[in-house]
Amino acid sequence: MSLHRKSRLQAFRYATRGIVRMLQSEFNARVHAVATIVVIAVGLTLDIGRGEWLALVLAISAVWCAEGFNTAFEAICDVASPEYHPEVERAKDVSAGAVLVTAIAAVVVGLLIFGPHLLVLVRD
Repeated sequence: MSLHRKSRLQAFRYATRGIVRMLQSEFNARVHAVATIVVIAVGLTLDIGRGEWLALVLAISAVWCAEGFNTAFEAICDVASPEYHPEVERAKDVSAGAVLVTAIAAVVVGLLIFGPHLLVLVRD
């Protein structure tokens, strides 16, 4: 195996380890994991279209990215300032707020996609 290929494989291992660590240490990441599974199951059950899947994949990945960035940012803040500092608290709050905004947007996407499908089921 070439050195370049090995380094790409190692980078993939590091990234996978990061995801696992995030799931182990962050309650909200586990909530996102459950939500992701539920959304995929509902999408498969309702046989949603390609465009709807595209929107869901983008929304899901945005939430996961926001959560990952927030987790990493909080870890860096904790190392840089182990003692309480009001500016670190503010930065962490803003970062967590970005995750919340992304999650709310994802819920709206889910409602826009699943709502009409579920209304049809309720009417029938």
